[in-house]
Amino acid sequence: MERGISNLEKSIAKEKEGVATLTDEIASLEAGIAALDKSVAEATEQRKEENAEYTELIASDAAAKEILGFAKNRLNKFYNPKLATLAQVSAHNQAAPGPPPATAAAFSKKSEESGGVIAMIDLMIGDLTKEITVAKTEEQDAQADYEQAMTDSAEKRAADTKSLADKGKAKAQMNADQEAHTEEKAATTKTLMATLEYIQSLHAECDWLIQYFEVRKEARAGEIESLTTAKSVLSGMSLLQTGSRSLRGQ
Repeated sequence: MERGISNLEKSIAKEKEGVATLTDEIASLEAGIAALDKSVAEATEQRKEENAEYTELIASDAAAKEILGFAKNRLNKFYNPKLATLAQVSAHNQAAPGPPPATAAAFSKKSEESGGVIAMIDLMIGDLTKEITVAKTEEQDAQADYEQAMTDSAEKRAADTKSLADKGKAKAQMNADQEAHTEEKAATTKTLMATLEYIQSLHAECDWLIQYFEVRKEARAGEIESLTTAKSVLSGMSLLQTGSRSLRGQ
């Protein structure tokens, strides 16, 4: 019975250790899930902000390109008729070319200036186009990374949630086993104590028997000796009575 109690104590100690380990693992999983949820929320908020910035940038660049294109068209409309008139005058005066008019020189200078401005506008439009292309590529990559992160996070959360549920069930079962073993140990201990008390009472009785065994043995020996003596006396008296009868008969 004591061996049974010892085995129960070992089982209870092992179950306590297991419950403590599961408690720590459950707490760690819960903290991990909370951190994961927070990370997902932060990533989602960041993605919204990035997308808003991208949308604003595309709209702004598109508007700038439209304005620059409008300005370029106005410059072309302003300077091209002058260029056409100059070409007509030049063709009319081919027979007797003379010195260029003063207006031609002024127009040529303005044409060069307009050409530089239009080239600058084209350069700005090209930069905006390039910026839009880069922004679209970065937006696509960021969105793809975000979607993959969300997929990975969802899979990890599902796995951690399942593990959390499994560990919760295991902890509940281990607590039930520990409680059952504790109750069994208490019942076994109670039975053992009763048995020990009974053995103690028997031991006390045996001690009393051993203690008075010699006294009782001596007393019994005296009784036997007295009985033997009494028997001898009785036997002697019987012989005397027999002899007396014989003498009277003679």
